[in-house]
Amino acid sequence: MESDWRKFRDMVPHLRERYLAGCNTRVARIIADAKRNETERFWDALEEMEKEAKILRKCLDGHSRSSMFSYLCVMLSVGMLRKEDLLQFSDELQQQLSRAFS
Repeated sequence: MESDWRKFRDMVPHLRERYLAGCNTRVARIIADAKRNETERFWDALEEMEKEAKILRKCLDGHSRSSMFSYLCVMLSVGMLRKEDLLQFSDELQQQLSRAFS
């Protein structure tokens, strides 16, 4: 489990940046939407960013070895962590996560 913890800890920055790339694209689309006026674009973009900020806090705040499994589950459920990312972890952890999502 220690090696899984190290892998998890090391991959979090990549997961965050990849997830935020998608978030930023969605926000940029909202801001560029010519069908909405400036006020609508502003408030819609803010709403989207606040929603994503909650997800980011839930996924990224307070990691520890003992809470790793919970964080992995949350990250999987919101799409921050992808199934192919799980291949980096031990078979045991992959099986536990598979059971949690089946």
